[in-house]
Amino acid sequence: MKGVMYFDQAASSWPKPPAVMDAMIQCMQEYAANPGRGSHQMAVRASRALFETRKNLAKLFGVRNPNDISFALNTTHALNQAIKGFVKSGDHVICSNVEHNSVRRPLEYLKAAAGVELTYLHHDEQGNMDLNELKEALRPNTTLVVVNHSSNLLGTIMPITEIGEICKSHGAKLLVDAAQSAGVLPIHVADMNIDMLAFPGHKGLLGPQGTGGLYIHPDMHLEPLLHGGTGSQSEAIHQPTVRPDRYEAGTQNTPGIAGLNEGVKFVLSETVDKIHAREWAHSQHLMEGLLGIEGVTILGPKLGQNKTGIVSFNIQDVDSSEVAFILDQSFQIAVRAGYHCTPLAHEVAGTLAKGAVRASIGYFTTDEEVAALIEAVKEIQTQYAK
Repeated sequence: MKGVMYFDQAASSWPKPPAVMDAMIQCMQEYAANPGRGSHQMAVRASRALFETRKNLAKLFGVRNPNDISFALNTTHALNQAIKGFVKSGDHVICSNVEHNSVRRPLEYLKAAAGVELTYLHHDEQGNMDLNELKEALRPNTTLVVVNHSSNLLGTIMPITEIGEICKSHGAKLLVDAAQSAGVLPIHVADMNIDMLAFPGHKGLLGPQGTGGLYIHPDMHLEPLLHGGTGSQSEAIHQPTVRPDRYEAGTQNTPGIAGLNEGVKFVLSETVDKIHAREWAHSQHLMEGLLGIEGVTILGPKLGQNKTGIVSFNIQDVDSSEVAFILDQSFQIAVRAGYHCTPLAHEVAGTLAKGAVRASIGYFTTDEEVAALIEAVKEIQTQYAK
């Protein structure tokens, strides 16, 4: 939409690099056949497009074998495959208390349905984790630790490498929710001892919605979430064991994955370090401006501390949903208000009663847009705060 200043990157990135749309259109026009379901030229080209995307994702995440990455509809789909495909009755699972509902709800489902034991680790108001608490929470039957790389409310960056080392020494597997970090923070699954990595295609990787994936360590074996046709071993009664077919039943989103490939290539070209530095600089500018406004409070890490480009805030006495509505209708600024599918993190931040306004920065955010948001919040505070 022309003229809209978009600060909802944590929900879905926008705009996309032009090459993303070009690749999707080219796929639809030239080779939108069914990958893996034929030997004709169009089907082969579609299969190649999927494999090229896998290779670029593997390069980005330090994955040795691209076939250890299976495509998913989104991070939620990937997390459900990881959790429900691995956790069994009698297992003990540890997760943090700043997790998204896409982690919390599958775990709570397994707790109720299969008697899985579940422990939530505590974080302070800024979202920081006490690693000693993690060590003390580990039990003989602890099989899995689930943690987000960065909170989608607070922007706090978790010490994944240290968490991975603790898990490895205990023999527990580590599942990382990279919904807010893939394409924004450095990720190397081997160096960070990550056993499973769930990621979206439509956020920091700059691809279209309906894309994402799950990295699964080659030594791990999950029960498939979906069963059905894979284009391989069609004569077999059961799901194939070969990867990635085992976890990719049904026709894949070839146009979307072709677009995702261009988003990943853009990230590789620009580099994650450059992207993070740019988003961090804009977030610091925004935080500094908001802190200068009376009655405005900011959630998460303090000014100057490392974080992702998420700045959640409240204006005293003004409902967060009302702030978002005014920003949209009067200033053409898009943010997200409410609970952001993470009531656990709002409990940590002390905002469960009112939620918060979340402004999230992207690679294409400009200085002028940040300045406009600061001025808009100033005006709202002047007119509406008691």
